Amino acid sequence: MIGQQQYLGHNSAPEADPLEDVAVDTATPEENELILYNDDVNTFEHVITTLIAVCDHTAQQAEQCAYIVHFNGKCTVKTGSYAYLEPRCTLLLEAGLSASIA
Repeated sequence: MIGQQQYLGHNSAPEADPLEDVAVDTATPEENELILYNDDVNTFEHVITTLIAVCDHTAQQAEQCAYIVHFNGKCTVKTGSYAYLEPRCTLLLEAGLSASIA
């Protein structure tokens, strides 16, 4: 009981964790998203290679996106204006991937 009384008598609030992740929406209203969807046809290697070529991803970014698509069903792979994303979406589609602009 003494331990509980001492704890309950302690009035200071717990300190905030300075390393805690905070989600910040940095998208502006005119930005669109290029979304890649999961399918049962394309290999991870093909998806990764295509994202590197079309979206200028690093190998690590492309691999992370491929896993997000695989486990979540979709992933935003690029943001920007519609005019910027449209040719990239076309290239993803021509490569046999499922993608759209939202």
